[in-house]
Amino acid sequence: MVYGTRRFDQIRSNQKPQLMTKKTSLHTTHLASDAKMADFAGYEMPIVYSSIQEEHRAVRERVGLFDVSHMGNFLFQGPEATEWLNHVTTNNVSRLKVGQAQYTCLPNSSGGIVDDLLIYRLEDVHEEEQFMAVVNAANIEKDWNWMHSHKHDRNAKSTNTSDQTALLALQGPKAKEVLSALTEVEVADIPFYHFSQGTVAGVPNVIISATGYTGSGGFELYLPADQAEKVWKAIMEAGAPHDILPCGLGARDTLRLEMGYCLYGNDIDDSTSPLSAGLGWITKLKSKGAFVGRSIIEKQKEEGLKQKLVGFKVEGRRVPRKDYTILDAHGEPIGRVTSGTLSPSLGTPIGMGYVEKEQSAIGQKIQIDLGKKQLQAEIVKPPFVKV
Repeated sequence: MVYGTRRFDQIRSNQKPQLMTKKTSLHTTHLASDAKMADFAGYEMPIVYSSIQEEHRAVRERVGLFDVSHMGNFLFQGPEATEWLNHVTTNNVSRLKVGQAQYTCLPNSSGGIVDDLLIYRLEDVHEEEQFMAVVNAANIEKDWNWMHSHKHDRNAKSTNTSDQTALLALQGPKAKEVLSALTEVEVADIPFYHFSQGTVAGVPNVIISATGYTGSGGFELYLPADQAEKVWKAIMEAGAPHDILPCGLGARDTLRLEMGYCLYGNDIDDSTSPLSAGLGWITKLKSKGAFVGRSIIEKQKEEGLKQKLVGFKVEGRRVPRKDYTILDAHGEPIGRVTSGTLSPSLGTPIGMGYVEKEQSAIGQKIQIDLGKKQLQAEIVKPPFVKV
């Protein structure tokens, strides 16, 4: 518990400061479950209920339920909505069909990352294309302003529905069985990064998305905020035979790190190239036209990367922390740590960080500088665990 809380404090210290602490519509439910709460991106969120290790194992082995309603939600609609979104993101929005989701990022004019996000292609409204963008909680205002600064005179409209939308993440190998008991939608037939809409626990028009941030499979449910408590309770009841656990953001972090998923503010930020972060696969330089920062990213690719995000395993039990210096085998500085944790699945410390491209080979021995002591580590290819 102490370890997990310390790790989370490190994460939230990198979030954008907020003037007021907001609460999701499930705040009372979390308190009733004795969740340890803390500020995250301006929201009072559950960090842990029982222990990070127990919640982590529940998701890897069975099923867990997260409240991630602090995430931002924007709707885009109009004849030129696709063009607008394609201009401000690196992936190719025009390839999305109704019922598909896409991971992408917002590049800035210097080739860095404003944010990473998901875009959903919803059903047409009045014969006009409609999309939903899901952004990080700390970046809601920032992303909204950035996207609108590049709208120009495009014929499209947008709505910020963040406060009206709840997001529940039901994750784990038993998620299909739990959710199937609450809906007539054939959730087992929803492909990865696709979604359906239907009634869940009596609540209509819920978006059931086969996405997640844990690597263990499952679904993310988008629904009206005022219906979140009803659906949360129904899921917990349906999941009881499978030993479901409510899970906090502490376990969400250890789960994503075991998979090598980036966390905005740690592993990627405004100064990070998507190519250096290993996000070349969502940066479509061949299959789409102009977008913000394209020329800079093309130049980065032509000249070659100077740094690369790598994963590493550490010997012993000491956990690498953000901004610790990474040394080569001879003790020379070659980079810095961006994320680190004690992997509940492996029982050993793992981390990610940027190192010089020439020093990024899999299997290379490195050291993490603690000042008076150095941790011995080895560069490995994420994911750190197979699920």
